[in-house]
Amino acid sequence: MTSDIGTAARSAAPGTGRRPKPRLRRAQKAVVAKTWLNTLVLAIVALAFTFPFIWMFFSALKPESEVFSPTPTFIGSEVKWSNFVDAWTLVPFGRFIFNGFFVAICGALLSVIVAVLSAYAFSRLRFKYRDRIFLLYVFTLVLPQEVLVVPLFIMMNQLGLVDTYVALIVPFAFTAFGTFLLRQFFLTIPIEFEEAAIIDGASRFRTLWSVLLPQLAAPLSVLGVFSFVGYYNSYLWPLIIINSQDLATVPLGLSMFTGEHGTQWSLMMAASTLAIIPSLIIVAVLQRQLIKGVALGGFGGR
Repeated sequence: MTSDIGTAARSAAPGTGRRPKPRLRRAQKAVVAKTWLNTLVLAIVALAFTFPFIWMFFSALKPESEVFSPTPTFIGSEVKWSNFVDAWTLVPFGRFIFNGFFVAICGALLSVIVAVLSAYAFSRLRFKYRDRIFLLYVFTLVLPQEVLVVPLFIMMNQLGLVDTYVALIVPFAFTAFGTFLLRQFFLTIPIEFEEAAIIDGASRFRTLWSVLLPQLAAPLSVLGVFSFVGYYNSYLWPLIIINSQDLATVPLGLSMFTGEHGTQWSLMMAASTLAIIPSLIIVAVLQRQLIKGVALGGFGGR
């Protein structure tokens, strides 16, 4: 009697027996198909983004006359690795990379320091008109660089800083982007952490350094990389403020491959390939922090 009741219950209960197995297999197949589809889409998108760099590299290995041939090909009639040597020696390109790397590193560090201090003030300190001042500060993001270069140049000229590293680094380190980004992260940290440290006798600077900043490693990495790339790729401001070749940065160095008799495209492609190496190194070193910071900051499509 008991066995009959159990048999009847198992046969009546949904999700038991052999019938759901085809459904489970169909669900598994759907998951596998979705995974393959997502992988294929990501591969296509990755290829679309990397194709210009691939083409740039292979163009750097072509003879000059074949860069814009009527029938484009990846490989030219000969592979000219000497184009990289010529690009390095025709102009002092090593000096340009050093200048760009030095300016980008110093500018990124200064930008992060300024952003941390200002974001901490706007998120933790209490003072009159704090929110209004922050809105006014963020409003400066709508001003294009072209509007700022003339008054900045006049200021640098009056201070005697034209054609110096200081003029390349300082003016654009005080931007609202980093402040806005880090302020949002500061607001996500519970105030109880800071209050506990202050009760234990820690100063505000000690609290900022030992309690808050360790929790902001990912967004600090994101801000540092963004600032580094911005400084490294800047063209307009160095073009205006720099007069000597000794302080020229990478974008200015690339423009020197264009002369009265045209552009040496193969050498420019070789120099461009060499120029992206510092950025690739920075991104590779900070890859984990960048992924974490982008995910936490909501840049990942969430």
